[in-house]
Amino acid sequence: MQYRIEYTETAERELEQAYLWILEQSRSLQIAHNRFNGITQASDSLNGLPERCGFAPENDYCAEDIRQLLYGQRHGQYRVLFTLREKTVVILHIRHSARKHLNSEA
Repeated sequence: MQYRIEYTETAERELEQAYLWILEQSRSLQIAHNRFNGITQASDSLNGLPERCGFAPENDYCAEDIRQLLYGQRHGQYRVLFTLREKTVVILHIRHSARKHLNSEA
């Protein structure tokens, strides 16, 4: 079954912020562009089998199941937090893995 991918405004904003941060840190348009495309492609790959991803730590605080897809390695790893709503994968957040997990107050 193919799922539709939908990004929340928050996830789109976080992805843009990640791009700008990578650009600032690396001072390389190519590196920022590659990372942006990588995160986007990884997120879009959820259209095939989103259940392959485990539950996120944030799942304990939410009424609906929250899963995470990890993209990247070590210091450059990002967590794509998403939920399934019928035939749609809703990307809720895109966060650097070094950031604290969201909690019930976030």
